[in-house]
Amino acid sequence: MYLYNFFNSSTSYRVRIALALKGLDYQHHGINIRIGEQSSMDYMRINPSKGVPVLITDDEQTLSQSMAIIDYLDKTHPIPRLIPADNMDRSRVLELANVIACDMHPVNNLRILGYLKKEFGISDEQKNDWYQHWINEGFTAVETLLTRHGHGSYCFGEQPTLADCCLVPQVANALRFGCDLSTFPKVLAVYEHCQQQPAFQQAAPDQQPDYMN
Repeated sequence: MYLYNFFNSSTSYRVRIALALKGLDYQHHGINIRIGEQSSMDYMRINPSKGVPVLITDDEQTLSQSMAIIDYLDKTHPIPRLIPADNMDRSRVLELANVIACDMHPVNNLRILGYLKKEFGISDEQKNDWYQHWINEGFTAVETLLTRHGHGSYCFGEQPTLADCCLVPQVANALRFGCDLSTFPKVLAVYEHCQQQPAFQQAAPDQQPDYMN
């Protein structure tokens, strides 16, 4: 398998966690989204959405969108399973994962922040306020879901799921932006536990070949 990704992309980070948890080898190809490599004609032939990650499967199929990629990996390499088979357990994992993937990540994506700055001239302070607002909104929902339904060392039990694959990169990005997460103790507890696990460590941004300060 071949993974087009960027070390600091939270969507790429999700997929790297899933690959590491499943013990799958892949070739890493860095796409520097900070300088616009995702908008090159060559890359747009691979992914017209101009985003990362993209997985080239063993049978040379091209698949974009992190949630679709992880779902594919779970179907083709089901051990360990990241999306539970039980209907309600599956729904709870998808519920929490999608708060992050659908509500939080898109509005704080690099291209959204860049557009706000370029087209509307917002200051760095305003950009940070925007980011913190949506982090607070999203993690308030995640914390509530963990309080209602979460259990164990991970989001849902003693084995990682798609929910943890989504939570860890989002927390990492929020901390990188200097967000105060002290009001989300359950979120932080899951994050800190995951940080001690080898697969999550292997997938971390500072362990990637294209890592830069």
